[in-house]
Amino acid sequence: MKITVVGGTGLIGSKLVTTLRRQGHEAVAASPNTGVNTLTGEGLAEVLAGAQVVVDVSNSPSFERAAVLEFFETSTRNLLAAEAAAGVGHHVAVSIVGTERMPDNGYFAAKIAQEQLIEKSGVPFSLVHSTQFFEFARGIADEATVDGMVHIAPVLFQPIAGDDVAEAVGRTAVGSPLNGRVEIAGPEQFRMDEFFRQALAAWGDPREVVTDQHARYFGSELSERSLVPVDDGAALGAIRYHDWLDRAATGE
Repeated sequence: MKITVVGGTGLIGSKLVTTLRRQGHEAVAASPNTGVNTLTGEGLAEVLAGAQVVVDVSNSPSFERAAVLEFFETSTRNLLAAEAAAGVGHHVAVSIVGTERMPDNGYFAAKIAQEQLIEKSGVPFSLVHSTQFFEFARGIADEATVDGMVHIAPVLFQPIAGDDVAEAVGRTAVGSPLNGRVEIAGPEQFRMDEFFRQALAAWGDPREVVTDQHARYFGSELSERSLVPVDDGAALGAIRYHDWLDRAATGE
């Protein structure tokens, strides 16, 4: 099966391409690095020729509210139009658990707009809603730092390893279109403030984690379940955070 992975040279995309090729599929990485630009349409017709499935794991270079909305709306429209012309039978997009719960978050609002375009496109689709990646934990801590202290709300948090995300997206890509969504999350659920307290200690980071009920997550105040799956039906990854840290430390 030919599967075109848009954003295929990035964190999740490169893992996904490797996973799919290992399974015997013709996985093609599409990104500006390979001559494909979803914002201009450059290279789309060529890379989609003969593809049965397209997986979109691309991301905006800017997280500024207007810029990220422009990226996801423009790139998604161009991609869906090219898929329709090429006869692609399954569009898979990665989104975020909880997008609809934080409409004041500019990035989440842009992902909602992307999903709405996909749902109305007429191309059979599957949406994979993931919790936060282990790989982004340091960035979350940095964003939450005020005067040298990391302010984190004591809400539920269930991050997932990038390798587990790639495995889940790969399973979805080779399956039948859901015309709906599936949620994925890590195998462990934490209190977010406790997770970061333990994580900073493991990193050898001296910053203090402050439990702050009103701490904002990239501009949004969180409720108890803002960042975790809606119900118990989520597909869970296998890799635990401290095991992932150990592997990262040894370069495995």
